[in-house]
Amino acid sequence: MSMTYPVVEKFISINGEGTKAGMLAAFIRMKGCNLRCNYCDTSWANVPECPCEQLTASEILSWLKESDVKNVTLTGGEPLLIPDIFSLIEIIGQAGMEVEIETNGSVDLSPFAGLSCRPSFTMDYKCPDSDMESSMLLSNFSVLTEKDTVKFVVSSENDLNKAKEITEHYQLTSKCHIYLSAVFGRIEPKDIVSYMIDHHWNDVYLQLQMHKFIWSPQQRGV
Repeated sequence: MSMTYPVVEKFISINGEGTKAGMLAAFIRMKGCNLRCNYCDTSWANVPECPCEQLTASEILSWLKESDVKNVTLTGGEPLLIPDIFSLIEIIGQAGMEVEIETNGSVDLSPFAGLSCRPSFTMDYKCPDSDMESSMLLSNFSVLTEKDTVKFVVSSENDLNKAKEITEHYQLTSKCHIYLSAVFGRIEPKDIVSYMIDHHWNDVYLQLQMHKFIWSPQQRGV
């Protein structure tokens, strides 16, 4: 019997965040997460009763080929917790598509960094206001390369202070891309810009969740 993956939604949209913001991407959202961030905007996908399609890698690949979009984002939930996600990443990569993994920062990236079709990682660092900072796996910083991104989702100046501390301590700007992302409705983007100016914080990017400005912030499948 073929391995299946619990897909709660799949859709084509623009990438709303990160280095490929504004570019078309095919999104595959997996069910389930090991964290419970208090600002999570996809918490509906993390509950046991959330409906999902059980799809084989072949079925997912067929859908991706039909979409004719080269950028593929595996997200969740936490996609790296899914059994045999390795195989799905390899199959998609071997088909000539570029795989991005959106991961929450608590799962060891090193086994995935060794894949023949290495994906790019967009890895969160959960700042203090998320209530999940204690789950962060700091060894992941040693795995990151220029293909990858660390995303600090910030709610407050306290979060910004921690993001700056972590960025400097692990010299992240010399390893990968660094993005600051405002928790929608909790902190004004202009306040993040002011912080960057006041602290002469170079080589980091402010990002706005583009899809939340194009569509309703609550809308799914975009």
